[in-house]
Amino acid sequence: MSHPLLEAKDLRIAFYGVTAVDGITFQINEGEFVAIIGPNGSGKTTFLNLCSGYLKPDSGEVCLDGISITAMAPRSIAHRGIARAFQIPQLFLDQTVLDNLLIAMAAKQGIWSWFESLGAGRRREEAMELLALVGLQDQAGQFADALPEGKRKLLDIVLALALKPRLILLDEPTSGVSSIERFALMETLMKALRQAKVTALFVEHDMEVVQRYSDRVAVWDAGRVLVQGPPSEVFKNAEVLHKVVGV
Repeated sequence: MSHPLLEAKDLRIAFYGVTAVDGITFQINEGEFVAIIGPNGSGKTTFLNLCSGYLKPDSGEVCLDGISITAMAPRSIAHRGIARAFQIPQLFLDQTVLDNLLIAMAAKQGIWSWFESLGAGRRREEAMELLALVGLQDQAGQFADALPEGKRKLLDIVLALALKPRLILLDEPTSGVSSIERFALMETLMKALRQAKVTALFVEHDMEVVQRYSDRVAVWDAGRVLVQGPPSEVFKNAEVLHKVVGV
């Protein structure tokens, strides 16, 4: 039976007097793929930043497995099992695909020695196995700046998976990806997350992607949760159709 992995309790934060997150209480169960949708400025990315430690709330609490992580730094939160992938991939563009991943693995394992190759021993094999999860093994020797946007997104997500997370936070995984690539990207991504047994929370503007790939949808509006539930129910809600879908 699934149980709450992440819990946000009455989170609030304001910037220069403007409330971005207004008393959000929300939970993510282990094994779920949850999508957050809502108008621009409704607090979606701010919520991800609060959960990953990049922002600290004015009040409220974030808990992972019942333990508060509210005051922890992003690095400490990552070590506890929450990884983050950004809307714009955070890559070393002048390094190869494989070297990007080996650097991420070294950061996780604390290996920073001039006397030991980052790809020594089992690490290179592990890196290639991770790249194979998302079909990037054949691009291992390419420089990251040569990858199309969809593959850059997948590489950024693989860097997050190198941290061996239990939960990954994704900010618009299909942003900047062509309409032809987006479903192939999501199919690859969802398959990789299931294989790695990683729970996912993702912000997304593409409603077709949300309907196809989420178990549950939460609708943000003005820093609050307007409604949440299975996609089949949420997209029948008249207020959601008006405010978010625009029909």
